[in-house]
Amino acid sequence: MAIWIVALLVGAFALAYIQARALLWLSGLAGWLAVGTASGLVGPTATLVLAIALLPIVMVALVPLRRGLLSRPLLTVFRRIMPRMSATEQAAIDAGTVWWDAELFGGAPRWQRLLETRPPKLTLEEQRFLDEETEQLCDLSSDWESTAVWQDLPPAAWAYARDKGFLGMIVPREYGGLGFSAYAQSQVIQKLSTRCSAAAVSVMVPNSLGPAELLVHYGTEAQKRHYLPRLARGDEIPCFALTSPYAGSDAASITDTGIVCRGIWQGRETLGFRISWNKRYITLAPIATVLGLAFRVQDPEGLLGGKADVGITCALIPRDHPGVRIGRRHWPLNAVFQNGPTSGDDVFVPMDMVIGGQDQVGNGWRMLMECLAAGRAISLPSSNVGMAKLAANSVSAYCAFRRQFNTPIGQFEGAQEPMARMAGHVYAMDATRRLAAAALDIGEKPSVISAIAKYHVTERARIVVNDGMDLIGGKGICMGPGNFLARAYQQIPIAITVEGANIMTRTLIIFGQGAIRCHPYVLALMRSAEGGDSRAFDRALFGYFSFLLCNAARALAFATPLRLLIARPHGAARELARYYRAATRLSTALALASDVSMATLGGTLKRRETITGRLGDVLSQLFILSAVLKRYEDEGRPTADLPLVHWAAQDALARADTALRDTIDNHPSGAARFVLRLLIRPFGGRIAPPDDRADAAVAALVQAQGPARERLFAGCWTPRMAVDPIAATHVAFALYPAVTAIEQRLRPDIRTGRVARLPQNYRELDAWAADAERAGLISAAERGVIADFAEHADIAIQVDDFPHDFGLAEGMRQFENAARYPHPAEAAE
Repeated sequence: MAIWIVALLVGAFALAYIQARALLWLSGLAGWLAVGTASGLVGPTATLVLAIALLPIVMVALVPLRRGLLSRPLLTVFRRIMPRMSATEQAAIDAGTVWWDAELFGGAPRWQRLLETRPPKLTLEEQRFLDEETEQLCDLSSDWESTAVWQDLPPAAWAYARDKGFLGMIVPREYGGLGFSAYAQSQVIQKLSTRCSAAAVSVMVPNSLGPAELLVHYGTEAQKRHYLPRLARGDEIPCFALTSPYAGSDAASITDTGIVCRGIWQGRETLGFRISWNKRYITLAPIATVLGLAFRVQDPEGLLGGKADVGITCALIPRDHPGVRIGRRHWPLNAVFQNGPTSGDDVFVPMDMVIGGQDQVGNGWRMLMECLAAGRAISLPSSNVGMAKLAANSVSAYCAFRRQFNTPIGQFEGAQEPMARMAGHVYAMDATRRLAAAALDIGEKPSVISAIAKYHVTERARIVVNDGMDLIGGKGICMGPGNFLARAYQQIPIAITVEGANIMTRTLIIFGQGAIRCHPYVLALMRSAEGGDSRAFDRALFGYFSFLLCNAARALAFATPLRLLIARPHGAARELARYYRAATRLSTALALASDVSMATLGGTLKRRETITGRLGDVLSQLFILSAVLKRYEDEGRPTADLPLVHWAAQDALARADTALRDTIDNHPSGAARFVLRLLIRPFGGRIAPPDDRADAAVAALVQAQGPARERLFAGCWTPRMAVDPIAATHVAFALYPAVTAIEQRLRPDIRTGRVARLPQNYRELDAWAADAERAGLISAAERGVIADFAEHADIAIQVDDFPHDFGLAEGMRQFENAARYPHPAEAAE
């Protein structure tokens, strides 16, 4: 009897695990009952009772019966309780595509699909542009000159950026642009960000969400022929006005309104709009020559032949159009890229200025949602990876040779922990950036992935820069041309704020959109219910129940040693097998926790932002882990990089595990807490973050010259003394191993007193080297190396100082006498 009962439990568990169809369940249970009856384990009465108990399974297995008795009544109930989705919510849900995020959300990621995705790669032309033109634009720019002198990108840099096509990377070649891939654009923006934020922002905005992208995808042929070549040449400087004072993150609720009417334009009556708008935070607005404008269209007279509230629309309006006002500048945390307000009152805009013409009136929100993914996946991740690389590259170099207590800063265990965080986060951030760009280049429009990249890359950049400031201490807080980190520290909150504050991105977009778009059944369930399609509703509903049961069985199995049976993807590195297993287990747990949350909280889940935020964190960390694992494979499994890979993978897993544990412990539903603990964490425990040994290994790697360090900081601007003395840190870092080798060789002579210990004051190094040379302990060439190191190390550790009035009076006189550089539009003329 016990064996028969165990067979039932094992069989049911196996059927749930494989997500068996209802007919297979019915057949298995009927066979189990038949064996029990034939063997005499159960009598006639028990057989009858058990057969009656199987009737619900019979009902579910027989689809016509199920449809009539269960699905149709449930459809009526579901339609009554399901919150209606607004048009803007529907457009946001429909925008973009799902890709690897759907695999992670589904609970059974097919890792082979990810690993077989071709890695991003530059063409020869793109690589040359990165090595030459982008390097030159970096040479012409600097954070200090932009912020302290011009309060803008320097005029020579502006001219060079326009002349070399930086503003038209997104524009197809047939319209005069560079036609670069998403990955190439990402590489360019990353490199510029390792040098000057104003350069990065000024280049990325015309190539991100704005007129050029909207024209490429939706513009009429006449609009493309007119504007795209001019945008590519820099003859037109674009901006896009979306954010309003009373509709910041809630862009769908913009109050700027255009009334459909007839008006006189170029001497004839034409259909158009009377638009009033008030926008702020508009990047490039102060120097823009053409204004992209999002506004809500009202058609009270029915001139368009449809409803009165037509919806959000996007238009392209010249700066000199009558009634257009460009306001004064905003000053976003000393970033000094051009940013400001724009407004207009009752401005007549002809229909021809709508992007895509009259056919696209009312489709603006969909257009924006579809294009926003590209901007989030390229611009913000790339610029913040660049900023993080700037910090980690320079700080690790500085700490490798900067001595305190006769020991390099980087050798102290207290410094190794933040340095490991910096390097580990940079590795993970860069992997995430690459994978997001790769998705775009294979034709995806990854709305959820782009939100993950935007949120987590900008948040990790904040950690990296903060740790860098702690490590370099006073050098980081004293402003001046020799400070490589202060401007990054000031500007970090900008990326966290733009394109939707990170709080909203985390709590609403990542999970809210992901739960619907990535789930294999939820969207179909909602659409079939809204449309009253009982057949589709039946398939989606019972598919949902089957999916839930499957993930419950898988989660319980993976909470036991059975998780060791999770197969490593074919061809994947053996040394990382445990990470694939852990990620699959957490993916299953995420799918189960999401479904249980939706089932127990229903429509209120939308307002439970602590729960949705944590579930979104699990999904995000799994995507970051996926990017780390794929990067290791794409780069040919370099063994030297394993400390970085292990650190980044362990960090992502620990963060995902913490978010999942917090979700369960704080779940509003007691029933959900009980079920999730039972199935996901029956034995408790946690996934540990990187330990001290992992920190020490990463800190050692990042402070040593070698291929691993070069790969970590690939794509950075190359500091050179001829361009900027800020390069002294890197020159000293490159020379330091030779100096330490000399010191190690002379250790016996130091102990016997033939020569003094290497002085901590680098200005005394030359005299020390002279004594060592006179004693015949080093050669003239070695003395030259030491002198070269001493010169550059001394420059590197100094901080800038200024007159008591910070040179304000003299600076103002110089500024007044400087030739006024032309507005970009004037320069183009």
